[in-house]
Amino acid sequence: MRRETQIAEARKLLHYLDKRTTALADDVYRNPVTDYTSPQQLERERELFFRKGAFCVGLSALLPKPGDWMTHDFSGAPILLARGEDGSLGAFLNVCRHRGARVAEGSGSDKTDFVCPYHGWCYGLDGALIGRPDERSFAAAERATHGLTRLPVAEKYGLIWVSPDPNGHVDVDALLGGLVPDLAAFGLDTYHHYHTRVMRRKMNWKLGVDTFGETYHLQHLHPTTVDHLFYSNRCTFEAFGPNHLMVAARKTMDVLRDVPEADWDVLDNTVTLCVLFPNTVFTYQRDHIETWHFFPGDTVDECVLYLSLYIPAPVDNPKSKDHWDRNVDILIRTVEMEDFPTCEGMQKGFSSGAQDAITFGRNEPALQHFHKSVKAALGNVVSAA
Repeated sequence: MRRETQIAEARKLLHYLDKRTTALADDVYRNPVTDYTSPQQLERERELFFRKGAFCVGLSALLPKPGDWMTHDFSGAPILLARGEDGSLGAFLNVCRHRGARVAEGSGSDKTDFVCPYHGWCYGLDGALIGRPDERSFAAAERATHGLTRLPVAEKYGLIWVSPDPNGHVDVDALLGGLVPDLAAFGLDTYHHYHTRVMRRKMNWKLGVDTFGETYHLQHLHPTTVDHLFYSNRCTFEAFGPNHLMVAARKTMDVLRDVPEADWDVLDNTVTLCVLFPNTVFTYQRDHIETWHFFPGDTVDECVLYLSLYIPAPVDNPKSKDHWDRNVDILIRTVEMEDFPTCEGMQKGFSSGAQDAITFGRNEPALQHFHKSVKAALGNVVSAA
């Protein structure tokens, strides 16, 4: 985050602490329960966001070296990403052009080609068909037109974005809008991937994003995990198109009052959260970065997600490994064992007939903005503020 943004956000937070308030929307907003329960809406979201649109895969650190590769099936499309020998990043449909079998599973490094396990057709890191058994039987099917189907992919500011639509387009600057300067300032291309965990939960994918949309719940839901670290209900909010930025106050925030602004260590006393629309939550916490990526599951009340942790330097000793393992542990204990079970209970409640809408308070502007942005993208009548 740029220094000028850090100072501006810290001033807001200190003001909120003094006045016992937080960033406020103009009014409450009632969000229809059908946003989380309508199969018809879910299909529109799948088509727009996860079949035709572009989404963030994670940091470039997922694939740092030539020969690194990974599969990505979370959107519903079989995607293969690979770092070429020249360092460029390619994305392809993970579908052999002979009979449609998958040519890769999982992830790895030091790859030079992908060989289909069915008939041995071989593809380079650039997706080109470079070999096939009994070549003479396929003379009429030119190699040049039988490479892996390319997908639009872009790598910028240390982030990877992809679209599952071969005819789609990825413009990272347009997707991020006004967030670009502050995200770029984090130097994301210098980070190292430490851990990724995949989870499946019985809740709508948007409930996962909602989890990170306010700090109002911290003292009530997390009394033994993170409540002692952060102030509840003290957070800034700024919209950038459908994306948004929040900065929350750590309970160490008051130390800034004792030093000149020029010496403020804002990042050490706050946590930064950005929603990269539609489905990625980017979090900066003191010495590391987390990204949470939420996708629809098989039904409207299921989702699949993955959390990735990125660190500033590679782990090279047991003490460092223990530090990052403890970070992963508190993340899992807080979100997977406290937030997500609560969300699953909410999802069940939505089908009970208890209410037609849920209420986002004035102190929850990020939640209001996210759901208005979803509606605007789907062409509904409510537009994002």
